[in-house]
Amino acid sequence: MAAMTAVVSRQPCASTLVASPNLDFRRHMVETLRASRWPVGEASGGAEALAQMEVQECQILLLDSWLPDLDVMELVGMVRERYPGVAVYVVDSASAVPLVSEEPEGRSHRPAILNLLQSLRPQQPAAAPDALTALAAPPPSVATPEPAPAPIAVPAPAPQEEEPLPDMIGSSSAMQQVYRLARLVAPRNTTVLIMGDTGTGKELVARALHLVGPRAQQPFITVNCAAIPEPLLEAELFGYARGAFTGAFQSRAGRIHSAHGGTLFLDEVGELALSMQAKLLRFLQAGEVQRLGSSDVVQVDVRVIAATNADLAERVREKAFREDLYYRLSVFPIQIQPLRRRQEDILLLSSYFLRAFCQESNVPVKGISAAARSVLEQHPWFGNVRELQHVIERAFILSEDNPEILAEHISLNALHLNTG
Repeated sequence: MAAMTAVVSRQPCASTLVASPNLDFRRHMVETLRASRWPVGEASGGAEALAQMEVQECQILLLDSWLPDLDVMELVGMVRERYPGVAVYVVDSASAVPLVSEEPEGRSHRPAILNLLQSLRPQQPAAAPDALTALAAPPPSVATPEPAPAPIAVPAPAPQEEEPLPDMIGSSSAMQQVYRLARLVAPRNTTVLIMGDTGTGKELVARALHLVGPRAQQPFITVNCAAIPEPLLEAELFGYARGAFTGAFQSRAGRIHSAHGGTLFLDEVGELALSMQAKLLRFLQAGEVQRLGSSDVVQVDVRVIAATNADLAERVREKAFREDLYYRLSVFPIQIQPLRRRQEDILLLSSYFLRAFCQESNVPVKGISAAARSVLEQHPWFGNVRELQHVIERAFILSEDNPEILAEHISLNALHLNTG
């Protein structure tokens, strides 16, 4: 430990971020760095790490080799592109062995980092090389293998049940991840990109983010980018001054201005035309709105949440979506899995919808027969939660006075019956 302190004292003071779901490893790293007077922050996943890097300086990023939300090497690539001055280390948290090193040219924190990791492996002989040193050194002249580093006893964190977001139903691991990420980012002004198939409930997540955040009492304004014709969308978003175009008899504030103090939800943002993408990017960068036909610029305080069912990364490669806008929107991505990958949520949602229809019609709450439950669980649900809701509504109507939904009451979309 003394050797590590000597090396660290010669290094410039660095802002370090430790990202790992392994709570014991993360705390050990943070405590050791703070003891050496290094400014340090911590994150439990990749998305949270990106959100922290958006709002505070970071010189060194220590990443666990496994993260619960993002692919580690994809995250390394994102950091390299967005923050080229940040040194990135990928570490196996079970053994404290560094696996990958990405450092900016002319700056190296490697000796201090290696000594820091060495301090977490007290049983390892001093002569045993770490993974980075072994990769850089020539092969040994003898065939005797070096002793493997002794793993430190770091138990994996026990999973905790997340409280569902407002108006959301689901207990699957995929939904638990959505709840966790949403609650992490809700208190911040970080831009969020919600991704998922049509009918998965992207707007519900956006509204929940607004409701559990500090802007809950302020406006929540929705703009469906696919539903408004391109010639009208700029006026809808930014507003217009009197006389700006034929028919503009009076000035009007746009939806961005209407969301001042609250949240602007851009649904189906992947459908924006390239010309509108450029104008939206200027707003996101400066936080300013200029109405059509006016020279006045108004500063607005708006938290932006976007949603898409498109693969925006693929659209960037196809030159159909601006790369700079993609990175601006995807600061904190949240992926919603399709219902066919959330089997344990199907019956929960079915019962919720059925109970709501019964209450709406002022009839006793119906049950769902075992045969009907089997039919529901075996259907692929390519229309996701929205399709399930419609199927339950039809079944409720067809059941008439029957106290429960039977298999024959369930009318499934013929388009999907023969789909594997």
